[in-house]
Amino acid sequence: MARIQASGDRQFSGGTDIWNSLKCAIAASSGFQTWLYERDAQFQQVNLEQQVQRYLRETLETLAY
Repeated sequence: MARIQASGDRQFSGGTDIWNSLKCAIAASSGFQTWLYERDAQFQQVNLEQQVQRYLRETLETLAY
């Protein structure tokens, strides 16, 4: 079984294409679009990578609650 390391600057060797496809699919989703719309204009200038990571983090925190 492969071990997954957790870090803020996660690098997915061999999984970059998968992550990029997933990131684009998430960004195109209505849930993400609504979430982004509810954020202030300054946050909307942050790069897509950071937006998707924050969206996933907040979504998982909400589900875990």
